[in-house]
Amino acid sequence: MTGRDDLAWCTPAVLPQEVLAFGAEVKDALGVGAAGKLGVLDLALAPRAGCTRVVRQYQRSPLYAYRPIYLDPVRPDMAFVFLQQQGDGFVQGDRYRVDVDCSPGSAVHLTTQAATKVFRARDNFATQLVNLHVGAGGVLEYLPDPVIPFRGSRLYQRTCLTVAQDATVILGEILLPGRTAHNEAHVYDVYWADTEVRDVDGALLFADTLRLRPGQIDDPTSPGVLGGFDVLASLYVICASTSASDLVALLRDALADVPEVLAGVTELPAGRGAAVRVLGHTSRAVQAAVHAAWDRARTEVLGAPAPNLRKG
Repeated sequence: MTGRDDLAWCTPAVLPQEVLAFGAEVKDALGVGAAGKLGVLDLALAPRAGCTRVVRQYQRSPLYAYRPIYLDPVRPDMAFVFLQQQGDGFVQGDRYRVDVDCSPGSAVHLTTQAATKVFRARDNFATQLVNLHVGAGGVLEYLPDPVIPFRGSRLYQRTCLTVAQDATVILGEILLPGRTAHNEAHVYDVYWADTEVRDVDGALLFADTLRLRPGQIDDPTSPGVLGGFDVLASLYVICASTSASDLVALLRDALADVPEVLAGVTELPAGRGAAVRVLGHTSRAVQAAVHAAWDRARTEVLGAPAPNLRKG
């Protein structure tokens, strides 16, 4: 695909002014657009011989995808793809782009090998653009491990999902406050995540924006943002097989007995599913809540409980 190694291809077309304010020239390091700063991963998956296979794969370091594994005994057709970011994490000037096309009838689970670290930036910022497409009757789970923003880090993430009417998608994200063992809790400069979901005709189904800027009006510690909590998670369940109201009831029941978290569930616009938001004081508590919600949703919409992802 022409231009997919270019800086413009890897960078979101529109960046918030609050992020662009940190866009100085990188000094004493590799500049924006240098080799190793543009990460590209382009995957296409489709049903083949009873299971989902990778039918197209292009990657440019530092992004990489392992060969699919098939670890769900209830859904042996589902391809589990682990995404890897070579190196330790995002540094200033990084521009990553991930495109995943799930053909009609495919079943895919995408996750990361480990948590995503975002390192301190002196001059610039990092971005990641994730484009997901799910065809008719397809299934996609996109559940990366948590993001850990270090002191002084700056990250803009944009996730764009295009989903067919009868497709099923479970989409999630978890944000940690930072390296709490180093007394770093919400001391990054900016963490901004935009999520946008459209149908195959391009009509917007819903959008969600998470904007956190310590010390600014959207300080994560303020009562109207995270309040006294440190860890935040979101989970979106998009499907047509179960009504939105039934999904909400199921997810609320799944989260009712999870300790040490504050959780809310609501219907998505146009009855396309349900959204979950979880707040907690620890990563362990929030991840347990997300797993409980994922397991219940998966059992309902896919007929299969959450499998062991073998991450240790």
